[in-house]
Amino acid sequence: STVRMLRELALGIASEARTAYRPRTGTRYVREHNGKLHEVTVLDDGFDYEGKNYRSLSEIARAITGTRWSGPAFFGPKARKLTR
Repeated sequence: STVRMLRELALGIASEARTAYRPRTGTRYVREHNGKLHEVTVLDDGFDYEGKNYRSLSEIARAITGTRWSGPAFFGPKARKLTR
């Protein structure tokens, strides 16, 4: 089922696949970068970072670093993931 879900996600045909990997609304990601603490909150329709809405974690990682990053990699295992 995981392979099927990943295939559907890659093809963009299953909303179930997209939501299966989406963090819960209210989840907070915290990451320190260049001495500054960055906090992101998951919304129903995207992500909030510094009072601005973003569609993806990757957009936020790009805004923080100025370079293209995978959002999940940037906010991933070494970053603290906090939930409500």
